[in-house]
Amino acid sequence: MASWEQFALDAPALAAAVRARFEATRHHVLATLRADGSPRVSGTEVQFHGPDLTMGMMPGSVKARDLQHDPRLALHSNPGDSTMAGGDAKVSGLAHEVTAEAELAAFTDEVQTPPGPFHLFRVDVAEVVLTSLHPDGDRLVIESWRPDQGVSRVERT
Repeated sequence: MASWEQFALDAPALAAAVRARFEATRHHVLATLRADGSPRVSGTEVQFHGPDLTMGMMPGSVKARDLQHDPRLALHSNPGDSTMAGGDAKVSGLAHEVTAEAELAAFTDEVQTPPGPFHLFRVDVAEVVLTSLHPDGDRLVIESWRPDQGVSRVERT
């Protein structure tokens, strides 16, 4: 696992492209595991806070309870329109709840979260994938990164 910052230092171009996909729209898809092990998908928002990829959630939300029970997750960026401009980004890893008051206050100040209680999770990155259309329009380009393997690139027709 790696922090978002470690990923960005190791693969700056890929990190910038993936971050751009998550910042291009507000709503994305989060996959978590329910207590019985079955999958759940939920809408979510992500923020880049300092060196971290984070997610804020309403107190007691089912996705927060899922992550408290089992921290494994997958995030899928909103793909936007049908052109695939900028690509289709996915991040998988583990969510760690932030409970330190100072960190929560800094997050609130930076992203101007509405007042009131909330859950904040920091994502440790296990894998990042960006799938895009080649400029020639005749094939997909799949770039992936893992902490122990670096960046790989595959083209598929």
